[in-house]
Amino acid sequence: MLYELVAVVRPGNVAEVKEIARITGSLILGSNGVVRGLTNWGTFLLTKPVRAHQARHIQGHHFVMRFDCSPQTQEAVKTMLGLDPRMIRFGVVKLGDGTLNGMKDVQGRVEWNRLEKERESMTREP
Repeated sequence: MLYELVAVVRPGNVAEVKEIARITGSLILGSNGVVRGLTNWGTFLLTKPVRAHQARHIQGHHFVMRFDCSPQTQEAVKTMLGLDPRMIRFGVVKLGDGTLNGMKDVQGRVEWNRLEKERESMTREP
């Protein structure tokens, strides 16, 4: 199955973000999965203050990972991220309909402002 992970890590140390992404990718690869792409969105204000692991956060470092793996591996990823005190929030969603035709055109990279770029390119064309 193809999944997309959107994760928010406590800001301030990019090495922590890299380590969480590396550990998550290693877990997926170790279970015969495939990481299709990893996109760093950077640090943004959260929509509202969030309390996680006995700390209050107003900013978070966001990244997106797209990967193929079994449902059991996806559950292991969710469990591992839920126990990591550096994580603020995360969400995993299934992409496509589970068939090869439904997943073949999904790109690995996820642009933050893809819709804005499409609108700009539409207005530039004569």
